[in-house]
Amino acid sequence: MEEDKLEIAEVYRAARVLRDVARHPRLIGPTKLNPGAEIYLKPENLQHTGAFKLRGAYYKISQLTPDERAKGVIACSAGNHAQGVALAATANGIKSLICLPAGAPISKIEATKRLGAEVCLVPGVYDDAYEKALELRDQYGYTFIHPFDDLKVIAGQGTIALEILEEMPDVEAVIVPIGGGGLIAGIAFALKQLKPDVKVYGVQADGAPSMFVSVRDGKREHLQSVSTIADGIAVKEPGNNTFEFCSRYVDDIVTVSEDEIAAAILALIEQQKLVAEGAGAVSVAAAMFDKVPVAGKKTVCVVSGGNIDVTILNRVITRGLVKSGRNCTFKLDVGDKPGQLSEICSIFGNNGANIISVTHERNSDATSINGCILRIEVETRNNDHIAQIKAALAEAGHHVVQ
Repeated sequence: MEEDKLEIAEVYRAARVLRDVARHPRLIGPTKLNPGAEIYLKPENLQHTGAFKLRGAYYKISQLTPDERAKGVIACSAGNHAQGVALAATANGIKSLICLPAGAPISKIEATKRLGAEVCLVPGVYDDAYEKALELRDQYGYTFIHPFDDLKVIAGQGTIALEILEEMPDVEAVIVPIGGGGLIAGIAFALKQLKPDVKVYGVQADGAPSMFVSVRDGKREHLQSVSTIADGIAVKEPGNNTFEFCSRYVDDIVTVSEDEIAAAILALIEQQKLVAEGAGAVSVAAAMFDKVPVAGKKTVCVVSGGNIDVTILNRVITRGLVKSGRNCTFKLDVGDKPGQLSEICSIFGNNGANIISVTHERNSDATSINGCILRIEVETRNNDHIAQIKAALAEAGHHVVQ
């Protein structure tokens, strides 16, 4: 198998190359993200380019021959690998061309350009950008820098494992996001070589479970479509190498929902003052919602990136508030009579809820001809608080539709 060609010495060699290039963010914790486990964070969102991708890209480019350097490099990416390649190529005086999905966040596109790369936008998702990059590689003789399915890239990502073990030798579990699988391949390989008893768990989004499905089926599977707010891991098919690494070294792979990802992003902002993109937060979501068995274990969640598009951050936060019970819209079917609204609002106030908006609909789907629908959006403390308010409304004789 291809992974047999990677040796732990290569990961250490990558660490030496990256010593003065990549940041080495210290572990954060223990946190209170999951009260039943000792959760720490490896904040790769604080990396120079806002994501771990710099490590593998820089190490790969540093190993190119003079002839390869002269011809330049090409890459494809959902955004973060693009910035890593752009920074590494520019730092080494090499021309770079990056193919990005046309729907990639504008912030990632502009950041790639600022780092010195030429950008080619390709309609579709990552896999479409990949095909275009291969086409241009063959046409112009560029060296292709694969975002995940390359042993030197994998070795570069594996340096994260060395840093975790150096700082926390007694780590018991590590949770890692999975897109194409380069990050978890490097981390799992290094951890299992140096401390085989450490559990390594991978996490994908429900809407892009390519590695989850592939490992489950025992062969690489190609998804017809992917859809998730975690755009950095929206990959239709894992790589040959990364599939083999995951099959051999990863203990389990789970998926998380869009709401769980949003809640994790919100928790990182509020509790740790860290901004994570969806792809970076899936590891935390898995820990928060008990998707992996880490109860009582000293666990590290790799927060792989923080390049979230600010235009969708507000929507993500709102979704996270709803998931965590911090925001709720009550729909009540009530009689249309004087004083009704005042009475209902007082119930919310007496139970400590802050009303954000009230919508009063007479011509609606109310069950009674003389009835109306009230939609009341409120700020709440948690899901228990929501249940308390619903009980108070029911006790007062009001019918909560949802």
